[in-house]
Amino acid sequence: MRGNAVGQRSRPGPWWALAVVAALFIGAATSAVAGSRAPSGNEVLRFDVAEDPTRFVFSSENVHADGFPAYGNYFVTQGYIYPEGTLVGGEDGVNEDGSPSLPGEVLGEWTCWGVHIGDGGHTTEGAWVVTTQLYSLGSKKTIVTDGYELSEVGVAGSRAITGGTGRYRGASGQQIQTLLGFGSANNILLRTELHVATG
Repeated sequence: MRGNAVGQRSRPGPWWALAVVAALFIGAATSAVAGSRAPSGNEVLRFDVAEDPTRFVFSSENVHADGFPAYGNYFVTQGYIYPEGTLVGGEDGVNEDGSPSLPGEVLGEWTCWGVHIGDGGHTTEGAWVVTTQLYSLGSKKTIVTDGYELSEVGVAGSRAITGGTGRYRGASGQQIQTLLGFGSANNILLRTELHVATG
């Protein structure tokens, strides 16, 4: 109907038709590009992480005499992501068999791999590992971070957010991580803030 109405008006020059076609093309291209991008914005995510000690595996090479990992020892481990403030009052977040102690509170899965530095498992000050962490938050949403992890309990350290998937595709920003301590099963307990920038 709109084409017929335009055709009945006084006939503009050919430049007018070309301008309309160009505008429609640019609009469609802009919409297509915008639709392919991750949502832009900033978001702060706060979690507690409970390591599952049954899934902490480290290399048999580069170990101290007591069996603890030494400098250069590679490892992988996994655990559970909980809402911030969950791991207080002696709550470890895991059972002896490695299952989550609060399954209804689990928000996702945490995976971490890297290498021990400093004095490895004997480190008491400064960084003791350099790692990549993967926060899997369901519905194909992940966030990846990289950097040092500090050995001191209660001391915050910063790491880089280096990417993600789903709504966090192309994410950047900074992670603030604090070691809360160790659970009764000798599992690591962490508190983390992810200051995520997308788009």
